[in-house]
Amino acid sequence: MSKYIEVKGKSQYDHDIEPSYRPSACGPVTAYVLLRHFFPSEPTPSINELYRTLGSTKIGLPTWRFVRRLNQMVGSQWNVKICTVQQAMEQIDEDRPVALKFDKWFKFKWRSRFSFDYHWVVMVGYEYVENQLHVLVHDHGGRNCASRVRSIPYEPNKLILTFVKIEPLKR
Repeated sequence: MSKYIEVKGKSQYDHDIEPSYRPSACGPVTAYVLLRHFFPSEPTPSINELYRTLGSTKIGLPTWRFVRRLNQMVGSQWNVKICTVQQAMEQIDEDRPVALKFDKWFKFKWRSRFSFDYHWVVMVGYEYVENQLHVLVHDHGGRNCASRVRSIPYEPNKLILTFVKIEPLKR
């Protein structure tokens, strides 16, 4: 079983992003990609604006602040909330990408090895490889490469993952 949502990615090292923001712009880039996906007919704030609005810093963007500030931005018809991996997969099944944070530093797993140490990405799907769950994420690129979709094994990373869903409120 697998599911993939076509989402246009963005590199956090693109030239339209303030050079001093680029190393820590993964949170704002995640918000940008999600906002552009969920609200395609509305203008999306620039990543530089999102960096300031979301309260990003040189050491990153805390999950609580990402959730709180993005909730304020999307308005009362939407809900931004931390969720489980199962709920994240349900969001993907509903064609809604999910924010995903890797954070070994503030989860106090300093000596362990993970796919990313500290990084916000956009989860755009999931797949099972040899009966093991993998999450499909836009990695936000690098200094000389565009964002690409990567398959990341869930099990060895699960201790440092936080999923954040954005969904319309049911009326």
